Amino acid sequence: MSKPYIIIQARMTSTRLPKKVLLPLCDKTVLEIMINRLKDFKDNIIIATTNDGSQKPIVDLCEKLNLKYYEGDTNNVLSRYYEAALKYGLKDEDIIVRCTSDCPLIDYEVTKNTIEFFKEQNVDYVSSGSHCGFPRGMDTEVFRFKLLRSAFINAKTDYEKEHVTPYIHTSKKDELNIKYYENKEDDSRYRLTLDEEDDYKTIVEVYKKFDNSLEFSYSELIKMLKENEYIYELNAHVEQKKK
Repeated sequence: MSKPYIIIQARMTSTRLPKKVLLPLCDKTVLEIMINRLKDFKDNIIIATTNDGSQKPIVDLCEKLNLKYYEGDTNNVLSRYYEAALKYGLKDEDIIVRCTSDCPLIDYEVTKNTIEFFKEQNVDYVSSGSHCGFPRGMDTEVFRFKLLRSAFINAKTDYEKEHVTPYIHTSKKDELNIKYYENKEDDSRYRLTLDEEDDYKTIVEVYKKFDNSLEFSYSELIKMLKENEYIYELNAHVEQKKK
């Protein structure tokens, strides 16, 4: 049976909030917190970082945590994903789960359920995220290595190469069996991703409400947010970067 490999892209050169993956959070770093939130997948997590000379702190953290990692092209993230998968010997039917390192509130159950939905539906591609009623910051994309290889070989535009999956869910959407893992309610108003300083303040505040514990469920998170409307207001004005 094919195993899911979670590939998380991480870099130090984010334009709006440089070095955001190593910002302090709950006495650790943002990236460490994300890994902890996905700890049951840890053996199959690969950090896809850059090779531009800025990545040493990320590499050092990966080595400290005994995480798999790969250093690849800064701008061609598609090639970075593909080469990271090759480095660790992924085969055609192996499942790849794409996450980004700016999601330290990612929920293990949401990610696991997205993977299970992909398997049950026997499709080419599944995603969950704000377009599926989840808060931005729960984003998960699932597909097999053979589809990543096809994207790597055939993607032509800078947009397709920078954002990894547009070739799959946009350029080939009419040829592939694509489905979405939908949330039961629409919680997409909440912004729980990390792009700007006010996003960081929001995420810090969320963890404060849980006494800096990482052990809370998605339903507990949403309940807390509904009871503390001011948290939503902290970063409601932040616009998602246009792709």
